[in-house]
Amino acid sequence: MQRIFNQEEKLSLYSDFFAQYAARMLGCGATCIRTSKNLHRMGLSVGVHVDMITLSHHVTVVCTDSATGLYCQHTRHIAKTGVSFAINTRLSELSWKMAEHKIDIEQAQQIFYRVVKHKKVSEWRIMWLVVAANASFCYLFGGDPGAMAIVAIATLAGYVVKLLTLARHWEAKIIWLICSFISALIAAGLTYLPITSTPDWAIAASVLYLIPGIPYINAISDCIDAHYISAIGRFIHACALTICIAIGLTAGLVLADIKIII
Repeated sequence: MQRIFNQEEKLSLYSDFFAQYAARMLGCGATCIRTSKNLHRMGLSVGVHVDMITLSHHVTVVCTDSATGLYCQHTRHIAKTGVSFAINTRLSELSWKMAEHKIDIEQAQQIFYRVVKHKKVSEWRIMWLVVAANASFCYLFGGDPGAMAIVAIATLAGYVVKLLTLARHWEAKIIWLICSFISALIAAGLTYLPITSTPDWAIAASVLYLIPGIPYINAISDCIDAHYISAIGRFIHACALTICIAIGLTAGLVLADIKIII
């Protein structure tokens, strides 16, 4: 038998679910404007107005009943699950299904849990695509086949370390520093071999797989939409990762006795 909720219980149910939804969307790399629009769309389908307050590590969702003015709020820790466009797309589809009244709140919850628990593509498979992409970047910048091979080896070694350390839940900044150091050191060391005439491009491209492009893009998007707290947090985080990459790259070049000309 389906349980009958009073208005306060409904608002609590809505705000709790929407907070979980927002936390997962933001954790998977969605921008604040996209998350906010999805929440607003779902809120209209159940007769509530949804406001979202985003901080660096938490998101608060406030649901206000459009008829009575009653409100309820829930706060959730933003899930740090890594960027996943597949999950973001499926969760956006979920919001449209609610908006078009194809599903109710309970069905939406069931779909949400299935989406977030869906087995992701193996990171070890993605690794080979990253290796190929980074070697291709080297070619686009002017690297020869020898430089591409060096970048592929350096990227492979760094990415393996990245996956192993992420699995152990190391701090992201430490991981980025270590991986950039390993990739730069390997690339710099291999340039001593007579296999490339473009060693500079090999070294420069060896750490490109670590560049936090999505946090930078999301920070700009959040700033444009006036989500300044989230924008500043994301921008600082991206800058911190970039500094770690620079430190690791510099340390690798110094250890390989590669002179840095400024």
